[in-house]
Amino acid sequence: MWTPLIRQFRHYLTLERSLSTNSIEAYTRDVQKLADYVGTEFPSKSPLELELEHLRKFVTALAKLEISPYSQARIISGIKAFYRFLMYEDRISEDPAQLLEAPKLGRKLPDTLSYEEIETLLAAIPLGESEGHRNRAMLEMLYSSGLRVSELVELKKSQIFAEVGFLKVVGKGNKERLVPVGRAALHYLKLYEEHVRAQQVPAKGQEEFVFLNRRGQKLTRVMVFLIIKKTAEKAGIQKNISPHTFRHSFATHLIEGGADLRAVQEMLGHESITTTEIYTHLDRDYLRQVLTEFHPRK
Repeated sequence: MWTPLIRQFRHYLTLERSLSTNSIEAYTRDVQKLADYVGTEFPSKSPLELELEHLRKFVTALAKLEISPYSQARIISGIKAFYRFLMYEDRISEDPAQLLEAPKLGRKLPDTLSYEEIETLLAAIPLGESEGHRNRAMLEMLYSSGLRVSELVELKKSQIFAEVGFLKVVGKGNKERLVPVGRAALHYLKLYEEHVRAQQVPAKGQEEFVFLNRRGQKLTRVMVFLIIKKTAEKAGIQKNISPHTFRHSFATHLIEGGADLRAVQEMLGHESITTTEIYTHLDRDYLRQVLTEFHPRK
């Protein structure tokens, strides 16, 4: 059971998370450590059956090996990522690693694009092509509303309320939320709907989905990732970006502009405000950069 799930996890880290080869290898080793431990201590338990108590015993075993706090934190981070992946794929209904504690080492800030880089990337999409209209509308939507890629590909016509500038998004755990959508995103969405989507013949059962491929089927998350990767290369952007980069950029630019943290939490669909608080760290870095650049006694 472990081997196929770890293989799928690797695939997810490569295509969806856009991690480096070294990071993917590290995450894989972390999960393999857990698999080896469970195979010895709880051989009857599959990865889908583990509970928090099993994971805590694994962490205790790590501590007894006198592994450094940094290494412990990295291993636990890998385990958490693995179980988030299982949740994302609906393989489990509850995340046993959610409350798993790690040494406090500070959090790594997510990669973002500047507004100028966003503009450059969007401008690289050729609107003369049918897929160009679709791709521009999708990327505008990701940046305008901070959607998860899964929320984007699952978006249906009935969830768009253009007249009031809102989307009704179905997020994790089938929780619905209302998210504002900008005028630019609605403009390019309208162009796509009028010039491309209205001419398409959707596959059976796909009629309500907004974004379709050439065969009339809804796009996959992997396809959106590849579209963004190709567009970034065309735009000459060297950063290793993914659909989630647009979500991070959306939140970062809001916080930098002075948006209320709880409003950003609501728009992102974060269950806990602590998840959103990482963007206050981004904001502090931005303020420090402004001070360095513009204060006369920097």
